[in-house]
Amino acid sequence: MSVSGFLELVLENRRYSSHIAYIHKIPGKDAIYSSCPEVLPDRVKEWLFREGISLYSHQTEAIRAIAAGEDVILCTPTASGKTLSFLLPFLTIREQVRDATALAIYPAKALTRDQLRTIRDLEKSTGMQLDPAIYDGDTPQYDRPLIRSQAGLILTNPYELHQILPWHRQWSSFFSRLEYVILDEAHQYRGVFGSSMALLIRRLLRICDHYGSAPQFFLSSATLANPADFACQLTGREMTIIDTSGAPTGSRYFVLYNPYQEMAQPRSVYSESAEILSILVDSGLQSLCFTGSRRMTELVSVWTKNSLRQKSPEKMNSIAAYRAGYLPKERQELERNLKAGMMRGLVSTNALELGIDIGSLDAVILTGYPGTMMSVWQQAGRAGRSTADSLAILIAMQNPLDQFFMRHPTEFFARPHEHAIIDTKNPYILSGQLLCASSELPIQPESDIRWFGKGISGHLDALVENGLIARTPRGYVYTGRKRASELVSLSLISEVWTVEVKSRVIETLDVRQACREAHPGAVLIHQGERYIVASWDFDRHRILAMKEDPGYYTKVNQQTGIEIRERLMSREISAGTLFLGRVEVSELYHGYRRLIDEKTISTEPLSLEPITFETISVWIELSLAGMAAIGSDRDIGGSLHGTEHALIAMMPFHVLCDRWDLGGLSTTSSSECQGKPVIFIYDGYEGGIGLAERAYHIYEELCQSSESMVRECQCADGCPACIYSPKCGNDNQPLDKKGCLALLRTISS
Repeated sequence: MSVSGFLELVLENRRYSSHIAYIHKIPGKDAIYSSCPEVLPDRVKEWLFREGISLYSHQTEAIRAIAAGEDVILCTPTASGKTLSFLLPFLTIREQVRDATALAIYPAKALTRDQLRTIRDLEKSTGMQLDPAIYDGDTPQYDRPLIRSQAGLILTNPYELHQILPWHRQWSSFFSRLEYVILDEAHQYRGVFGSSMALLIRRLLRICDHYGSAPQFFLSSATLANPADFACQLTGREMTIIDTSGAPTGSRYFVLYNPYQEMAQPRSVYSESAEILSILVDSGLQSLCFTGSRRMTELVSVWTKNSLRQKSPEKMNSIAAYRAGYLPKERQELERNLKAGMMRGLVSTNALELGIDIGSLDAVILTGYPGTMMSVWQQAGRAGRSTADSLAILIAMQNPLDQFFMRHPTEFFARPHEHAIIDTKNPYILSGQLLCASSELPIQPESDIRWFGKGISGHLDALVENGLIARTPRGYVYTGRKRASELVSLSLISEVWTVEVKSRVIETLDVRQACREAHPGAVLIHQGERYIVASWDFDRHRILAMKEDPGYYTKVNQQTGIEIRERLMSREISAGTLFLGRVEVSELYHGYRRLIDEKTISTEPLSLEPITFETISVWIELSLAGMAAIGSDRDIGGSLHGTEHALIAMMPFHVLCDRWDLGGLSTTSSSECQGKPVIFIYDGYEGGIGLAERAYHIYEELCQSSESMVRECQCADGCPACIYSPKCGNDNQPLDKKGCLALLRTISS
């Protein structure tokens, strides 16, 4: 069945058509070709002619810019030929300088495997040598010396580069000949990871400078609102932006589907995803369904199989789940089966949002708005990797942003992409990267300002006081016993926990995921099977579980406390005083609920140590006028709590983030603020990642969009589509919608 045939089938069935809020057709477009750049060597031109390959306009533009010595960021859709855009310039330089090298960095190991196959195919067909090799944690020790000495193009990931740089003397030949650094899927480098990556790149460039090289950069990225600023923050270089694609596309149908459109009979977004996925697969359309969590990935996979059992039992085994936490061999087999067409439907977390080659798909389901417009188009772009028609279906959740877009579909499709935020001044990230840099080459504050910015002396002095580095005539040098790179994480996640069943590792989690999803007594789902967590081994960071289906699921209860450490900025607004500052957050997971069909059947206590971290927060201290605006007949605590939820819900509307990247706390009387009512919104990462700072500068705008969202929701007293939060540790109590709306209206006026 064709995509248009499937849509006709759905529109004829009121069971589904009554929930379609909008259908948007994006017309296909013809390719825009450009003449072959003169800078390419004859052998490359002959190969292009022999293979019948005409270069798209954006490829030619990128090749010419790189040949002119410019650093380039290429922002074009998935499957638009970005790989060829950087491989052809490297082939060119290898013709001129035979021993030139390049370093290609990918955010995931799976991408390096894909690219190595592509590069080797290119070598074989052109007869030209790039000498590519993968160098990562899986590379055998006995292969490494040969790769370091002979490889022309090394494919790696940030985590391996982090481990390589302290051993740069073994890499001196490679780094001294380094011509290009390629950053694929560069938009992934944002937030904590991006801030660490930006400083890792500066460590790399510092070492290259030591060996006399100054490589050019080539970045490939999804579309961003601020590509030039983002690329400069990431690399420290001014970039040439190429963002107009010449690649052809088929027509794409984009359906906005609202299970909650008929509130008398609301449908679960996840069961609806499973049902629609089963219909797509049964109709012969190979499909991918994105979900927002590990747990729901497993459940939707199981429900899809159950649905197919009734319709087409022979297709049940062509459905599977795919997510982080699986062992590499398991994920690789799923990727191969999907690309080969053996797997007809895959349910995945955003792990498959990256450009892993899984072949051409017919349809993609987005189970809920994924948090950013960038992710919307990355996920939707997984279908239609040719000129064939494709289908994307966004199934809305009952949360504020999803329902806002269902009511404003034209704004959804006109919505610009978000700003990507990188903060290289995060004190925890910067101190850690300086520690690593001091183990690579002595740090001299006067000259190393060019890499790490002003004000690094204070961080270096603190590291000296902690006994980790020492001042010497050559500069600051590392003095620790363990390798510095082992002490510093690129993601600020220092603890990794393993889930074990009968001594077999089935999953890995960070400590906060472990507290939320795998605390003692939790019901954990893996590949459709349910496990009960029996206990934690704190010394070895092991979570011991046993296979059992108790017939219920669990949700953790959380309590948050905040202490203000320093007020950095403040300004008066209509409802009070707005502050930006450093705070200490304490998150205590004190219990959990057992639920069946969203109904709590029991509450159990937990005894876990609180997770404490310093971060950046924006907060408003309400004035008497702000309090009066809420109204004396309203629940003050519920009004503040609802406002907190609304602001966090709408932050992804303004900034490239997810609501889970933020935390919040509201109180009617804060001991930190002279007993005043306060609403805190803070970055959910140690040291902050720039989100709260952005919120401080756009606070009124944020309140305006939040007020619009709450006002337009048709409920009377609050619901998941406006002021309820799925991450609320207080079970969404208390909440007062009318008081929240009055406060938001006052702030935004």
